[in-house]
Amino acid sequence: MATDSTQDSASDSKVVEELLSSETGSRELSGVMGKLVIGLLIAWSVFQLWYASPLPFILHFGNLNADQAKFIHLAFASFLAFCLFPATKRSSHTSITPFDALFALGASISCLYLLVFRDELTQRIGAPSTLDVAIAIVGMLTLLEATRRALGPPLTVVAIVFLTFTFGGQYMPDVIAHKGASLNKVASHQWLTTEGVFGVALGVSTAFVFLFVLLGAMLDKAGAGNYLIKVSFSLLGHMRGGPAKAAVVASGLSGIISGSSIANVVTTGTFTIPLMKRVGFPATKACAVEVAASTNGQLTPPIMGAAAFLMVEYVGIPYIDVIKHAILPSMISYIALVYIVHLEAVKLGMQGITRLHKPTLPQRMLSWMTTTLITLLLAAIVYYGSTFLESSLGDWSYLVMLLVLVASYFALVKLSASYPDLVTDDASIELEHLPEARPTVFSGLYFGLPIVVLLWALAVKQYSPQQSAFYAVAALIAVVLTHRPLKSWFRGEHDWVSQFNVCWHDFVEGLISGARNMVGIGIATAAAGIIVGTVTLTGLGQMMTEFVEFISGGSLILILIFTAVICIILGMGLPTTANYIVVSTLMAPVIVSLGAANGLIVPLIAVHLFVFYFGILADDTPPVGLAAFAAAAIGRTDPIKTGIQGFTYDIRTAILPFMFIFNTQLLLIGLTGVFDLIVTVVSAIIAILVFSAATQGYWFVKSRLWESVVLVVIAFSLFRPGFWWDMVYPPSVTLPPAQIETQMEKLKAGDYIQINFEGMTIEGDEVSKTVQLQLDDDSGDATARLESLGLMLSQDDERRIVDLVVFGSAAERSGVDFGWELTGIQVKSDRPPKELVFIPVLLLLVFIGWLQRRRLAATATTV
Repeated sequence: MATDSTQDSASDSKVVEELLSSETGSRELSGVMGKLVIGLLIAWSVFQLWYASPLPFILHFGNLNADQAKFIHLAFASFLAFCLFPATKRSSHTSITPFDALFALGASISCLYLLVFRDELTQRIGAPSTLDVAIAIVGMLTLLEATRRALGPPLTVVAIVFLTFTFGGQYMPDVIAHKGASLNKVASHQWLTTEGVFGVALGVSTAFVFLFVLLGAMLDKAGAGNYLIKVSFSLLGHMRGGPAKAAVVASGLSGIISGSSIANVVTTGTFTIPLMKRVGFPATKACAVEVAASTNGQLTPPIMGAAAFLMVEYVGIPYIDVIKHAILPSMISYIALVYIVHLEAVKLGMQGITRLHKPTLPQRMLSWMTTTLITLLLAAIVYYGSTFLESSLGDWSYLVMLLVLVASYFALVKLSASYPDLVTDDASIELEHLPEARPTVFSGLYFGLPIVVLLWALAVKQYSPQQSAFYAVAALIAVVLTHRPLKSWFRGEHDWVSQFNVCWHDFVEGLISGARNMVGIGIATAAAGIIVGTVTLTGLGQMMTEFVEFISGGSLILILIFTAVICIILGMGLPTTANYIVVSTLMAPVIVSLGAANGLIVPLIAVHLFVFYFGILADDTPPVGLAAFAAAAIGRTDPIKTGIQGFTYDIRTAILPFMFIFNTQLLLIGLTGVFDLIVTVVSAIIAILVFSAATQGYWFVKSRLWESVVLVVIAFSLFRPGFWWDMVYPPSVTLPPAQIETQMEKLKAGDYIQINFEGMTIEGDEVSKTVQLQLDDDSGDATARLESLGLMLSQDDERRIVDLVVFGSAAERSGVDFGWELTGIQVKSDRPPKELVFIPVLLLLVFIGWLQRRRLAATATTV
């Protein structure tokens, strides 16, 4: 048995190494080339820290603009891709070939050519020289090969398909046909400008993503990853199905700082999946739980697999707003997954892992909910405390806050030193007992300080994500370099000075690991830029809108369903960052355009979250769900069955985008006060739990079919009470066009106005659409306010005709055109609050619960 266990462990380790190498490169070089690659990885991390820091501005040295940084960023990523990722499985994993070296040099030179000759290239935009085109072709070809090596065939195939579409547009079906483009035009557009490869996506990777990946890598090297797993198990392992619940929480916490569903599965799943199997979960369900938890980590702020930073650029809202809008759906989705695990454990008759000692009062206080409340309290103290200090002390407040941070760090390290260090081997949690909560939690609280710095910079000071991440990484570097010797010193150990060597090793390994993790992401954002470039060059976005409109027949719900399905298909096999770039570029405009034509006006962030959610669901959707394949390899089960089971768990996630499209309060938009916030949060939590019970066919006992149907209706009503309320009270009334001036004068800065237009497009099509415009400046009369929106109207009796649409204005971006007629103004009707629907709905829920509790009591009596 011991031999079998050893063999299984060795086999598991081999599987894990293979999965990790698929993310970060399987080639381990030695000798001069190995030292060169290590040096480049460290140099890349140092460059990114330098670029994000204020030092270039202070020292007036090495100050790079955004384009220059992108060229260097991709040069590093592409050179390292050819060094770390072999061409095939049969290629050498310990040395590079002459072809690898040739490709690496060609790729990096193609990027650095743009850096060196940027001024000359700017002067000949639209008329590239032969050398420019040749460099661009080499760059594109090497990028495609780097994508194939680092990310596999899916994204490479997608990029090639889009390039083929660009060249052969005249041969395409009529619905997506265009005039095609020459080699010179495509090369110039995709490589020499910032419309393609070197566009917004690569800029976000350069400015924001690298620092957050580096933050996650250093946290892991310092031991924070192991700490989060052990804390999750110590707090939740005693519950029914405790290891699975802990796996959900641990994977969620890891996913927050991870840029990949697969990496999240591998890092936490190697520990959680075997443990779930040992407590009685079937292998398929154990793997599916890990997959569902890991993929949802990509939907969870503050990083969201780097998509949060891309949304800042694509949607045009502050980063803190992206976090605010995304937090409630992700939170209730994880709550639902924990509840699903509980229902599975109840159905299987599982019990939790026994605690070694009976919990004391302090241990009971360290329950998960209490810990959350304490965290919220500390957040309030940080927010209001720092604000008070700044208002009271002015510029001296930063020195005081720094001293408080340092003092807190020393105090927390001293606290952790009074407890033993956490072991890092997977066997440290046995089925016989759990690690004690108090020593486990207190052993690493200081790891949270860099996160406190990050959230303070983002939420309190509202610095840019790049600046905030730099300060957080700087704080983390201080932690990584000092926490071991400080703990050793507080314990009175004589060799505490030698611990600095261990810390330095962890620091260097963090720099290397962060850069290595970024190779694939950097390549992915560059390759995804090809798709963006194709859309801007060919007008494919408008074609996709027409295609979805054609297959949906103009039905709003079918538009959303088809868009969701297409997002899942487009997202198959793509890493998170590239996934979001593709689906947001192609499908977000579809919902915006067709939604407006059908009277659906929603904030742009809701649309982008909708397509992102379904793009991410591709990670566990058969037949290409990469996260499901990774989990199945660890759990030694069928990947297709794992994907199917994982998707059944993720139905709760799939329903959320449809709900927040129609009820934007779930994104914390349009709330009127604290009471409204509480009602929204509580109703959303109840709704997702009810929906989970309905889809699992089990609540207190196994549900009857009609009970599951009723539970779905209850969940729907709690998520979207306006659906029923709109049948009784119309949500809005349409005012005549002559009221436009009166309504404009009522608006305040930041308010929205919805206007109905009818007119003819350039193509000669009659359209009728509703647009939502936000007033930024409330100064001036109605005419001035309309002009600030980009509209100049002419008056013809009671009619209002668009006389001019200002280029680049809100009206122009919404699709309004010259000559259109304003046909009405939509204003909210005065009606009772739609939340009154909750009263009969909750009474019906109580009735279903009473029926099931009665059956449960009858079953217990019979037994």
